[in-house]
Amino acid sequence: MRDKLAVVILAVFALLLAAALPVVAHHAFGAEFDPNRPVLLEGPVTKVEWVNPHAWIHLDVTTEDGKTESWMVEGGTPNTLLRRGVTKDSLKPGTVIIVDGYQSKDRSNRANGRNVTFPDGRKLFLGSSGTGAPRDGADPKEPPQKKKPNNR
Repeated sequence: MRDKLAVVILAVFALLLAAALPVVAHHAFGAEFDPNRPVLLEGPVTKVEWVNPHAWIHLDVTTEDGKTESWMVEGGTPNTLLRRGVTKDSLKPGTVIIVDGYQSKDRSNRANGRNVTFPDGRKLFLGSSGTGAPRDGADPKEPPQKKKPNNR
């Protein structure tokens, strides 16, 4: 009887421990997004999904020919975005934003966002770090890139 009780207690403890650990599964930038396809998107926010492992910002972008395209932009985790100053209030539907980032490899209207610029000119880093995204200077945690001398 004691052995069965010990096994049950250990099993419950193991389950509780496993449930308390954060999920670390994460995709690499290069698995979904193309570093050679930078995009600059401007339009009103239509919806924000504050979900893990990445928040998604939906916006309507007017193309050069006047058509409207719906885009999904992947950002960092909700917690990371909150620490950087992006809140549910700052991304309300209707807020016009500019996002620069990189388009998905499948050429759909999905992108990995690097920066978001608000109407007042405020610019915040939106992207996730350490996932293989290009080192483009957008990540404030990256060391500054050394400028190469201009040899003529």
